[in-house]
Amino acid sequence: MKISSKYTRRGIWVGGALLGLVVIALALALVPRPGNGSAPQGGAGKDKEKAVVPLEFTPAEVARPVLAKMPVVIEFSGPLVAPRTAVVRAKASGTLLSLAVAEGSRVKAGQSIGEIDLSDLQTRVSERSAMVESAQASLLEAERQHTANVGLASQNFISSTALQTSQARLDAARAQLKSAQAQLSVSRIGVKEASLAAPISGIVGKRHVVPGEKVSAEQQVVTIVDLGSLELAGSVGTHEVSLLRAGQEVQVRVEGQRESVPGRIDRISPAAETGTRAIGVVVSLDNKGERYRAGQYAQARVELADDASRLTIPAGAVGQASGQDFVWAIENGALVRRIVITGRKDPAGGRIEVSKGLAPETQILAARFDNLKEGAQAKVVPQRAAASASAATRASAPASSTPQS
Repeated sequence: MKISSKYTRRGIWVGGALLGLVVIALALALVPRPGNGSAPQGGAGKDKEKAVVPLEFTPAEVARPVLAKMPVVIEFSGPLVAPRTAVVRAKASGTLLSLAVAEGSRVKAGQSIGEIDLSDLQTRVSERSAMVESAQASLLEAERQHTANVGLASQNFISSTALQTSQARLDAARAQLKSAQAQLSVSRIGVKEASLAAPISGIVGKRHVVPGEKVSAEQQVVTIVDLGSLELAGSVGTHEVSLLRAGQEVQVRVEGQRESVPGRIDRISPAAETGTRAIGVVVSLDNKGERYRAGQYAQARVELADDASRLTIPAGAVGQASGQDFVWAIENGALVRRIVITGRKDPAGGRIEVSKGLAPETQILAARFDNLKEGAQAKVVPQRAAASASAATRASAPASSTPQS
Protein backbone atom coordinates (compact mmCIF):
# COMPACT_ATOMS: atom_id res chain seq x y z
CA MET A 1 0.00 0.00 0.00
CA LYS A 2 1.37 3.40 -0.94
CA ILE A 3 1.44 6.33 1.49
CA SER A 4 0.48 9.68 0.03
CA SER A 5 3.26 12.27 -0.24
CA LYS A 6 0.87 14.82 1.27
CA TYR A 7 0.66 12.94 4.57
CA THR A 8 4.44 12.35 4.59
CA ARG A 9 5.24 16.04 4.43
CA ARG A 10 2.67 16.78 7.22
CA GLY A 11 4.33 14.25 9.57
CA ILE A 12 7.75 15.80 8.96
CA TRP A 13 6.45 19.24 9.87
CA VAL A 14 4.76 17.98 13.04
CA GLY A 15 7.88 16.15 14.16
CA GLY A 16 10.00 19.23 13.55
CA ALA A 17 7.65 21.39 15.58
CA LEU A 18 7.72 19.00 18.53
CA LEU A 19 11.52 18.87 18.41
CA GLY A 20 11.66 22.67 18.50
CA LEU A 21 9.40 22.83 21.52
CA VAL A 22 11.63 20.36 23.38
CA VAL A 23 14.73 22.40 22.59
CA ILE A 24 13.06 25.63 23.80
CA ALA A 25 11.98 23.92 27.08
CA LEU A 26 15.49 22.70 27.73
CA ALA A 27 16.92 26.15 27.09
CA LEU A 28 14.48 27.78 29.54
CA ALA A 29 15.32 25.21 32.22
CA LEU A 30 19.01 26.04 31.95
CA VAL A 31 18.52 29.80 32.27
CA PRO A 32 19.59 30.92 35.90
CA ARG A 33 16.85 32.46 38.06
CA PRO A 34 17.18 34.68 41.18
CA GLY A 35 17.23 32.74 44.52
CA ASN A 36 17.59 29.23 43.03
CA GLY A 37 21.15 28.69 44.35
CA SER A 38 22.79 29.13 40.92
CA ALA A 39 23.43 32.86 41.37
CA PRO A 40 26.30 34.53 39.59
CA GLN A 41 29.72 34.29 41.20
CA GLY A 42 29.62 37.91 42.37
CA GLY A 43 26.40 37.44 44.44
CA ALA A 44 27.79 34.34 46.17
CA GLY A 45 30.86 36.30 47.24
CA LYS A 46 28.71 39.01 48.77
CA ASP A 47 26.69 36.47 50.83
CA LYS A 48 29.87 34.82 52.02
CA GLU A 49 31.35 38.15 52.99
CA LYS A 50 28.20 39.06 54.94
CA ALA A 51 28.24 35.75 56.86
CA VAL A 52 31.76 36.21 58.19
CA VAL A 53 31.39 39.77 59.61
CA PRO A 54 32.85 39.45 63.16
CA LEU A 55 31.13 40.69 66.31
CA GLU A 56 32.62 43.94 67.54
CA PHE A 57 33.05 44.97 71.18
CA THR A 58 34.36 48.23 72.62
CA PRO A 59 37.17 48.35 75.21
CA ALA A 60 34.57 49.14 77.88
CA GLU A 61 32.82 45.85 77.13
CA VAL A 62 35.87 43.62 77.67
CA ALA A 63 38.16 43.07 80.65
CA ARG A 64 41.02 40.94 81.92
CA PRO A 65 41.25 39.25 85.34
CA VAL A 66 42.90 41.42 87.99
CA LEU A 67 44.68 40.35 91.18
CA ALA A 68 43.04 42.06 94.17
CA LYS A 69 42.24 41.48 97.83
CA MET A 70 38.71 40.34 98.53
CA PRO A 71 37.64 41.09 102.10
CA VAL A 72 34.89 38.84 103.41
CA VAL A 73 31.68 40.71 104.15
CA ILE A 74 29.03 39.08 106.33
CA GLU A 75 25.67 40.82 106.57
CA PHE A 76 22.64 39.93 108.64
CA SER A 77 19.60 41.84 109.77
CA GLY A 78 16.85 41.82 112.34
CA PRO A 79 14.79 43.99 114.68
CA LEU A 80 16.23 46.04 117.52
CA VAL A 81 15.16 44.90 120.98
CA ALA A 82 15.66 46.45 124.41
CA PRO A 83 17.28 43.90 126.74
CA ARG A 84 16.47 45.97 129.83
CA THR A 85 12.71 45.67 129.80
CA ALA A 86 10.75 45.21 133.02
CA VAL A 87 7.11 44.33 133.56
CA VAL A 88 5.50 45.70 136.73
CA ARG A 89 3.05 43.13 138.11
CA ALA A 90 0.50 43.35 140.88
CA LYS A 91 1.69 41.35 143.91
CA ALA A 92 -1.75 41.18 145.47
CA SER A 93 -5.33 41.16 144.26
CA GLY A 94 -7.37 44.31 144.66
CA THR A 95 -8.79 47.32 142.90
CA LEU A 96 -6.38 49.61 141.05
CA LEU A 97 -7.00 52.96 142.71
CA SER A 98 -4.62 55.06 140.59
CA LEU A 99 -1.99 54.84 137.88
CA ALA A 100 0.15 57.97 137.66
CA VAL A 101 1.99 57.20 134.40
CA ALA A 102 0.99 56.96 130.75
CA GLU A 103 2.65 55.38 127.72
CA GLY A 104 5.78 57.37 126.92
CA SER A 105 6.21 58.69 130.47
CA ARG A 106 9.74 58.66 131.85
CA VAL A 107 10.19 57.08 135.28
CA LYS A 108 13.07 56.46 137.69
CA ALA A 109 13.91 53.33 139.64
CA GLY A 110 11.87 53.15 142.88
CA GLN A 111 9.36 55.76 141.77
CA SER A 112 5.74 55.08 142.80
CA ILE A 113 3.61 54.74 139.69
CA GLY A 114 0.24 53.72 141.14
CA GLU A 115 -1.77 52.41 144.08
CA ILE A 116 -3.82 49.29 144.68
CA ASP A 117 -6.50 48.89 147.34
CA LEU A 118 -4.72 46.72 149.94
CA SER A 119 -7.49 46.45 152.53
CA ASP A 120 -7.22 42.66 152.66
CA LEU A 121 -3.46 42.74 153.19
CA GLN A 122 -3.67 45.42 155.84
CA THR A 123 -6.35 43.45 157.68
CA ARG A 124 -4.11 40.41 157.58
CA VAL A 125 -1.25 42.47 159.00
CA SER A 126 -3.45 43.56 161.90
CA GLU A 127 -4.53 39.97 162.60
CA ARG A 128 -0.97 38.68 162.66
CA SER A 129 0.15 41.58 164.80
CA ALA A 130 -2.45 40.54 167.36
CA MET A 131 -1.20 36.95 167.15
CA VAL A 132 2.31 38.18 167.97
CA GLU A 133 1.04 40.02 171.04
CA SER A 134 -0.86 36.92 172.21
CA ALA A 135 2.24 34.76 171.71
CA GLN A 136 4.32 37.23 173.71
CA ALA A 137 1.85 37.07 176.62
CA SER A 138 1.85 33.27 176.52
CA LEU A 139 5.65 33.27 176.58
CA LEU A 140 5.75 35.55 179.65
CA GLU A 141 3.31 33.28 181.47
CA ALA A 142 5.33 30.18 180.54
CA GLU A 143 8.56 31.83 181.73
CA ARG A 144 7.01 32.72 185.15
CA GLN A 145 5.58 29.26 185.59
CA HIS A 146 8.87 27.61 184.66
CA THR A 147 10.83 29.84 187.07
CA ALA A 148 8.47 28.88 189.89
CA ASN A 149 8.74 25.20 189.02
CA VAL A 150 12.53 25.39 189.09
CA GLY A 151 12.35 26.70 192.72
CA LEU A 152 9.91 24.02 193.72
CA ALA A 153 12.00 21.31 192.14
CA SER A 154 15.07 22.48 194.06
CA GLN A 155 13.10 21.96 197.30
CA ASN A 156 11.81 18.61 196.09
CA PHE A 157 8.20 19.81 196.06
CA ILE A 158 7.71 18.65 192.42
CA SER A 159 9.20 15.80 190.47
CA SER A 160 11.76 16.12 187.73
CA THR A 161 9.15 15.03 185.19
CA ALA A 162 6.96 18.01 186.10
CA LEU A 163 9.96 20.30 185.67
CA GLN A 164 10.66 18.84 182.22
CA THR A 165 7.03 19.40 181.22
CA SER A 166 7.30 23.02 182.31
CA GLN A 167 10.43 23.46 180.20
CA ALA A 168 8.65 21.98 177.17
CA ARG A 169 5.77 24.46 177.57
CA LEU A 170 8.26 27.31 177.70
CA ASP A 171 9.99 26.13 174.51
CA ALA A 172 6.61 25.80 172.74
CA ALA A 173 5.66 29.35 173.74
CA ARG A 174 8.92 30.70 172.34
CA ALA A 175 8.42 28.80 169.05
CA GLN A 176 4.87 30.07 168.76
CA LEU A 177 6.08 33.66 169.19
CA LYS A 178 8.71 33.21 166.48
CA SER A 179 6.08 31.78 164.11
CA ALA A 180 3.71 34.67 164.73
CA GLN A 181 6.50 37.18 164.17
CA ALA A 182 7.49 35.49 160.89
CA GLN A 183 3.92 35.57 159.61
CA LEU A 184 3.64 39.25 160.50
CA SER A 185 6.88 39.96 158.67
CA VAL A 186 5.60 38.19 155.53
CA SER A 187 2.39 40.20 155.60
CA ARG A 188 4.25 43.47 155.96
CA ILE A 189 6.56 42.56 153.06
CA GLY A 190 3.49 41.74 150.99
CA VAL A 191 2.08 45.18 151.67
CA LYS A 192 5.38 46.80 150.75
CA GLU A 193 5.74 44.82 147.52
CA ALA A 194 2.12 45.38 146.60
CA SER A 195 2.83 49.07 146.19
CA LEU A 196 3.41 49.80 142.50
CA ALA A 197 6.95 51.10 141.99
CA ALA A 198 9.24 51.24 138.95
CA PRO A 199 12.00 48.59 139.21
CA ILE A 200 14.24 50.34 136.64
CA SER A 201 14.63 53.75 135.09
CA GLY A 202 13.20 54.10 131.62
CA ILE A 203 10.14 54.88 129.56
CA VAL A 204 6.68 53.40 130.02
CA GLY A 205 6.14 51.31 126.91
CA LYS A 206 2.62 50.06 127.60
CA ARG A 207 -0.15 50.23 130.19
CA HIS A 208 -1.99 46.95 130.60
CA VAL A 209 -4.73 48.09 133.05
CA VAL A 210 -6.65 51.27 133.88
CA PRO A 211 -7.62 52.75 137.26
CA GLY A 212 -10.74 51.19 138.74
CA GLU A 213 -10.02 47.78 137.27
CA LYS A 214 -9.84 44.74 139.53
CA VAL A 215 -6.39 43.18 139.28
CA SER A 216 -5.22 39.78 140.43
CA ALA A 217 -1.88 38.67 141.80
CA GLU A 218 0.90 38.60 139.16
CA GLN A 219 -1.22 40.48 136.61
CA GLN A 220 0.72 42.85 134.35
CA VAL A 221 0.23 46.53 135.09
CA VAL A 222 2.81 48.44 133.00
CA THR A 223 5.91 47.67 130.89
CA ILE A 224 9.00 49.86 131.33
CA VAL A 225 11.73 49.96 128.65
CA ASP A 226 15.29 51.21 129.11
CA LEU A 227 16.56 52.47 125.74
CA GLY A 228 20.09 53.12 126.97
CA SER A 229 21.27 50.01 125.11
CA LEU A 230 19.70 47.99 122.31
CA GLU A 231 20.38 44.63 120.71
CA LEU A 232 20.07 43.45 117.11
CA ALA A 233 18.91 39.85 116.98
CA GLY A 234 19.82 38.32 113.60
CA SER A 235 21.07 35.06 112.14
CA VAL A 236 23.87 33.91 109.82
CA GLY A 237 24.47 30.72 107.86
CA THR A 238 26.35 27.80 109.34
CA HIS A 239 29.12 28.30 106.74
CA GLU A 240 29.78 31.86 107.98
CA VAL A 241 29.42 31.61 111.74
CA SER A 242 32.95 30.22 112.18
CA LEU A 243 34.31 33.60 111.00
CA LEU A 244 32.55 35.47 113.81
CA ARG A 245 33.40 35.74 117.49
CA ALA A 246 32.07 37.53 120.55
CA GLY A 247 33.46 41.03 120.95
CA GLN A 248 33.95 41.57 117.21
CA GLU A 249 33.28 45.09 115.90
CA VAL A 250 30.20 45.50 113.69
CA GLN A 251 28.77 48.37 111.66
CA VAL A 252 25.01 48.74 112.13
CA ARG A 253 22.72 50.75 109.89
CA VAL A 254 19.23 51.37 111.24
CA GLU A 255 16.36 51.80 108.79
CA GLY A 256 15.78 55.42 107.90
CA GLN A 257 19.41 56.37 108.68
CA ARG A 258 22.12 56.95 106.08
CA GLU A 259 25.18 56.53 108.25
CA SER A 260 26.19 53.44 110.20
CA VAL A 261 26.95 53.29 113.91
CA PRO A 262 29.42 50.97 115.67
CA GLY A 263 28.22 47.87 117.47
CA ARG A 264 29.72 44.76 119.00
CA ILE A 265 28.85 41.06 118.76
CA ASP A 266 27.64 40.21 122.25
CA ARG A 267 26.88 36.50 121.93
CA ILE A 268 26.43 33.73 119.37
CA SER A 269 23.93 30.90 119.70
CA PRO A 270 25.53 27.49 120.36
CA ALA A 271 23.24 25.66 117.90
CA ALA A 272 21.34 26.25 114.67
CA GLU A 273 17.66 27.02 114.79
CA THR A 274 15.41 24.01 114.39
CA GLY A 275 14.65 23.22 110.76
CA THR A 276 17.10 25.80 109.38
CA ARG A 277 20.81 26.26 108.74
CA ALA A 278 20.84 29.60 110.55
CA ILE A 279 22.55 30.41 113.84
CA GLY A 280 21.47 33.36 115.97
CA VAL A 281 23.85 36.26 116.51
CA VAL A 282 23.17 39.14 118.92
CA VAL A 283 24.82 42.54 118.44
CA SER A 284 24.79 45.11 121.25
CA LEU A 285 24.36 48.76 120.28
CA ASP A 286 24.99 51.78 122.48
CA ASN A 287 21.95 54.09 122.47
CA LYS A 288 22.60 56.54 125.28
CA GLY A 289 21.05 59.41 123.34
CA GLU A 290 17.94 57.25 122.76
CA ARG A 291 18.19 57.97 119.04
CA TYR A 292 16.76 54.60 118.11
CA ARG A 293 13.70 52.74 119.33
CA ALA A 294 12.99 49.09 120.02
CA GLY A 295 11.34 47.39 117.07
CA GLN A 296 13.23 49.30 114.38
CA TYR A 297 14.75 47.13 111.65
CA ALA A 298 18.55 47.24 111.31
CA GLN A 299 21.30 45.61 109.25
CA ALA A 300 24.70 44.57 110.63
CA ARG A 301 27.82 44.37 108.47
CA VAL A 302 31.04 42.60 109.44
CA GLU A 303 34.05 43.08 107.16
CA LEU A 304 36.99 40.69 107.53
CA ALA A 305 40.29 41.69 105.91
CA ASP A 306 41.87 39.46 103.25
CA ASP A 307 45.54 38.51 103.59
CA ALA A 308 45.95 37.17 100.03
CA SER A 309 45.56 38.50 96.47
CA ARG A 310 42.92 36.75 94.39
CA LEU A 311 42.08 36.63 90.68
CA THR A 312 38.95 38.75 90.23
CA ILE A 313 36.69 39.73 87.34
CA PRO A 314 33.58 41.96 87.05
CA ALA A 315 30.58 40.27 88.60
CA GLY A 316 28.51 41.06 85.50
CA ALA A 317 30.77 38.89 83.35
CA VAL A 318 29.65 35.68 85.06
CA GLY A 319 26.62 33.86 83.71
CA GLN A 320 25.04 30.63 84.82
CA ALA A 321 23.63 27.66 82.96
CA SER A 322 22.76 24.17 84.22
CA GLY A 323 24.08 25.09 87.66
CA GLN A 324 27.53 26.08 86.33
CA ASP A 325 29.14 29.51 86.22
CA PHE A 326 30.71 30.56 82.93
CA VAL A 327 32.25 33.54 81.13
CA TRP A 328 32.71 34.42 77.44
CA ALA A 329 36.34 34.78 76.40
CA ILE A 330 37.83 36.10 73.16
CA GLU A 331 40.59 33.75 72.03
CA ASN A 332 42.22 33.81 68.58
CA GLY A 333 39.50 36.11 67.30
CA ALA A 334 36.62 33.85 68.35
CA LEU A 335 34.23 33.54 71.28
CA VAL A 336 34.93 30.70 73.70
CA ARG A 337 32.66 29.71 76.59
CA ARG A 338 34.74 29.01 79.70
CA ILE A 339 33.38 27.18 82.77
CA VAL A 340 34.72 28.85 85.93
CA ILE A 341 34.60 28.23 89.66
CA THR A 342 33.81 31.36 91.67
CA GLY A 343 34.67 32.21 95.26
CA ARG A 344 34.41 35.37 97.32
CA LYS A 345 32.21 38.26 96.21
CA ASP A 346 32.55 42.00 96.70
CA PRO A 347 29.09 43.52 96.12
CA ALA A 348 30.33 47.04 96.80
CA GLY A 349 33.14 46.81 94.24
CA GLY A 350 31.12 44.71 91.80
CA ARG A 351 33.79 42.01 91.50
CA ILE A 352 33.92 38.26 92.08
CA GLU A 353 36.79 35.84 92.66
CA VAL A 354 37.56 33.16 90.06
CA SER A 355 39.47 30.34 91.69
CA LYS A 356 39.62 28.07 88.65
CA GLY A 357 39.00 28.22 84.90
CA LEU A 358 40.72 31.44 83.80
CA ALA A 359 44.28 32.56 83.17
CA PRO A 360 45.39 36.10 84.14
CA GLU A 361 45.93 37.09 80.49
CA THR A 362 42.52 35.89 79.23
CA GLN A 363 40.37 38.57 77.63
CA ILE A 364 36.70 38.22 78.59
CA LEU A 365 33.44 40.05 78.00
CA ALA A 366 32.80 42.29 81.02
CA ALA A 367 29.02 42.05 80.74
CA ARG A 368 26.44 39.47 79.74
CA PHE A 369 25.15 39.52 76.14
CA ASP A 370 22.29 37.75 74.37
CA ASN A 371 22.49 35.49 71.33
CA LEU A 372 26.18 34.67 71.62
CA LYS A 373 27.44 31.48 69.99
CA GLU A 374 30.65 29.65 70.71
CA GLY A 375 33.11 29.93 67.83
CA ALA A 376 31.62 33.16 66.48
CA GLN A 377 34.28 35.59 65.25
CA ALA A 378 34.81 38.60 67.53
CA LYS A 379 37.16 41.53 67.86
CA VAL A 380 37.66 44.65 69.98
CA VAL A 381 37.23 47.97 68.19
CA PRO A 382 38.17 51.50 69.33
CA GLN A 383 35.66 53.45 71.35
CA ARG A 384 35.17 56.00 68.60
CA ALA A 385 33.81 53.28 66.28
CA ALA A 386 31.31 52.02 68.81
CA ALA A 387 28.27 53.46 67.04
CA SER A 388 29.17 51.99 63.66
CA ALA A 389 30.21 48.71 65.28
CA SER A 390 26.86 48.44 67.02
CA ALA A 391 25.10 49.02 63.73
CA ALA A 392 27.25 46.36 62.05
CA THR A 393 26.57 43.79 64.77
CA ARG A 394 22.85 44.45 64.61
CA ALA A 395 22.99 43.94 60.85
CA SER A 396 24.74 40.59 61.36
CA ALA A 397 21.85 38.92 63.20
CA PRO A 398 21.30 36.16 64.31
CA ALA A 399 24.87 36.31 65.74
CA SER A 400 24.39 39.81 67.19
CA SER A 401 25.80 40.72 70.63
CA THR A 402 23.17 42.74 72.45
CA PRO A 403 23.84 43.49 76.15
CA GLN A 404 21.28 42.13 78.53
CA SER A 405 19.10 44.69 80.23
